[in-house]
Amino acid sequence: MAIDLSALVAPQSTAIVASECQNGVLGSQSSLPELAAAAADNVIPNGARLLAGARKAGVQVIHSVFWRRADWKGANSNGRLFVAMRKMGAVVMEPGSELAAPIPEFSPSPDDIVLGRYHGLDPFGGTDLDPVLRNLGVSTVVVMGVSLNVALIGLCVGLVNAGYQVVVPRDAVTGVPADYAQDMLTYTYPMVATISDTDQLLEAWSV
Repeated sequence: MAIDLSALVAPQSTAIVASECQNGVLGSQSSLPELAAAAADNVIPNGARLLAGARKAGVQVIHSVFWRRADWKGANSNGRLFVAMRKMGAVVMEPGSELAAPIPEFSPSPDDIVLGRYHGLDPFGGTDLDPVLRNLGVSTVVVMGVSLNVALIGLCVGLVNAGYQVVVPRDAVTGVPADYAQDMLTYTYPMVATISDTDQLLEAWSV
């Protein structure tokens, strides 16, 4: 049965969540330069178009950012990713800092919502995202950003488990290596989300 994308992403009941699209992750001082380089090819240009179109259509934009204190207080130490990041001296991303802020290409608007977290592998578990979405009357979430490897799959599964519809624009997400990211979009993400692209979503929003 064909999906009516326009109905699925109706602006009054849809939000778009940009995951970890912040200066400390995708900018010039990124602790993950390979991921930042991959995002420069698709996430940043297509994401900028997508967020501009979402705002124009009245879709709520939410930036989910990661925070990290200089002393690492409150940060996880129970996963290999966290251990590796600490060993490599990952950049500090305190709330209110430039590195914690959304990238300038995404032109954060006063109407956007920025939600941060100190802990966890994804923007959903243990954060304010779920109650904020419910308070906004959202039933469908468009997920974009980084990375397909960990944060985005956790976000998508968390959203589905909480009862939301999820849409993933394949040209506004990325992971590393590229072949693995493509395999995830082919074999894993379609099990939990509707796979679309930037142009299809902009057309559905008539912008």
